Amino acid sequence: MFLLDHVSITVRDLARCRPFYDAIMGALDAAKVYDREDALGYGVRCSAAEDSHTCLAVYASENAAADPRRHWCFKAASRAQVRAFHEAGLRHGGDDGGAPGLRAHYHETYFGAFLLDPEGNKVEAVCHRAEDR
Repeated sequence: MFLLDHVSITVRDLARCRPFYDAIMGALDAAKVYDREDALGYGVRCSAAEDSHTCLAVYASENAAADPRRHWCFKAASRAQVRAFHEAGLRHGGDDGGAPGLRAHYHETYFGAFLLDPEGNKVEAVCHRAEDR
């Protein structure tokens, strides 16, 4: 079962955050589906014919506020994608929130990396597989 259909992140300065989200979503092979002055979208929306997709929206909002206990975790197809996500985020204005590596306290093959976007929102990529295929 897929729990989330779509999620939204808010930022005050979308122009400043756009390169970061383009880079990390590109590293995870999430297609950019729209780019407007007030919003970005990545992934694929569900439909009546296909309900297993997911979509991320990043909205500009004057009321955006980062909360250190809130974060968004994205599935990666491989550990290499987790590394690419982290490297891309650091190159495009993000801060390190936890380098790529095993997080055995979650489970023995949990391989994740954490970033803070340019406004402090925490994002993560994880691969649950034991090895890259």
